[in-house]
Amino acid sequence: MPPTLASVVRNSSLHLTVLAGADHLERPVRWVHTSELDDPTPFLEGGELLLTTGIKLGTSTKSLQAYVHRLADAGVVGLGLGVGLSHTEVPQPLVEAAAQRGLPLLRVPEPTPFIAISKAVSAALAAEQYEAVTTSFEAQEELTRAALGQNGTAAVVRRLAARLGGWAALYDSSGALSVVAPDWAARRAARLATEVDRLRRRPAPASAALQGRAPGFDTADEDFVVVQSLGADRRARGFLAVGTEDRITPTERYVLNAAVALLTLTLERSRELRHAEERMGAALLRLVLAGQVGTARQVAAGLFGGLPEGTIRILVAGATPAGERDDAGVPVHDLTELAERAEQAGGRAGEKLLVAREPARDVKEGTPHGERLVLLAVDGGAVHRACLGAVEEHEGLAIGVSAAAPVEDAGSAYAQAERALAVALRGGRRSVGHEEVGAGSLLPLLGEDAVAAFAEGLLRPLREHDRTARGDLVASLRAWLSRHGQWDAAAADLGVHRHTLRYRMRRVEELLGRSLDDTDVRMELWLALRSGEESATL
Repeated sequence: MPPTLASVVRNSSLHLTVLAGADHLERPVRWVHTSELDDPTPFLEGGELLLTTGIKLGTSTKSLQAYVHRLADAGVVGLGLGVGLSHTEVPQPLVEAAAQRGLPLLRVPEPTPFIAISKAVSAALAAEQYEAVTTSFEAQEELTRAALGQNGTAAVVRRLAARLGGWAALYDSSGALSVVAPDWAARRAARLATEVDRLRRRPAPASAALQGRAPGFDTADEDFVVVQSLGADRRARGFLAVGTEDRITPTERYVLNAAVALLTLTLERSRELRHAEERMGAALLRLVLAGQVGTARQVAAGLFGGLPEGTIRILVAGATPAGERDDAGVPVHDLTELAERAEQAGGRAGEKLLVAREPARDVKEGTPHGERLVLLAVDGGAVHRACLGAVEEHEGLAIGVSAAAPVEDAGSAYAQAERALAVALRGGRRSVGHEEVGAGSLLPLLGEDAVAAFAEGLLRPLREHDRTARGDLVASLRAWLSRHGQWDAAAADLGVHRHTLRYRMRRVEELLGRSLDDTDVRMELWLALRSGEESATL
């Protein structure tokens, strides 16, 4: 801490006497300045102990009050008047004005030169700076040792909390709380979820400082809190929050910055390790999808402790046309963040997970662009839930989910997830499960534009007839096909005689130039009729 007026007064070699403002001696002294001007404030920055002999001070109460007010308004922390030159004693109106304004007033005896006061304060400031540097280096060494030890990330958070005399918390890139110290601060750290989520949506580096009941910080505790993003590029790898009773000092800020640097380095190093693990996991996933489950089990046993047990699901995620893209049109961040959230959820739940990135096989409009993310996860587990939650938050992502299956059937599950993703992308939906596709029709799997063009071309002669002549051929054809060619039932549905219906079906054959006895013709016509009904649901 910088020296205070109280510590300056306690210096017995200076022989200073407090005449006013004794209740305000704990103010820190940032510098000592000497001036004989009646208005020295243009040359002050605030935080000074001002020394003067009072040569140009007026003698009237009004002028002395104005002088004191100018100094107090400028942030002067104390006034020292040297006696024995211009004034044999400190003028009583000056004492009264200083007392009224709460400005500490010191009597400087004639034997005490102003330079002695300046030297004393300068020495105290230098000692304070030296102590700050020493403390900072000690803290940096302590934090570095913690980072290099076992479970270094958690150790750094614990040591930082102890150094600051408060609490510290680490959040992963998804905003989930991963480490907090001490344990009693868990509830306070959890209340920062809104603030952390706000920083997640800003480019890194980003930080926020708040206190007590600031927006997003719902707590009765009057903590001073600082939240800082972690990461070496524009995308945060995590977030660090610290809480203290008082605002952090410059020395504590240095310690906090050292912790941010160490945690960033640790997270980046962990990211490189994760990338290597992801590459191995991707190779294993490709073995599983290729049906080589036995080989994959043997390799996974040595690397990851085995494959996911029980029933699994394959999830395939891709970017939607609304997703954020770079200058080359490739989606950015969304798939990376989804992969990280899946891994973090799996790590917290102790679930095994295989993840692979692959280029999209079809880059036509409405299908994944650039690459897709393929995940093999435990059915209904934390990873499964995290992925579904993530795509609901990002309009730039869609995901297809297979039916539950054993690992041995992962290849078939992969095909199901691909089809489900295609349906999601064509229909503008965030997620689609195989159950929705498998229980429905063939239409969602077909290109919407292609089906619409096919239906329009095939049914055009019938629709033109219905607009210009009597007889609803399109509705009659739909009723007849839905009744599998049963004349009486279809005629009853239409409310016409069966002979009328027979005549209409002959007109359909004439206009289309096709026989309704042909099964392929019936199938194509039914597909064309159904496409108009299905397109509204896609």
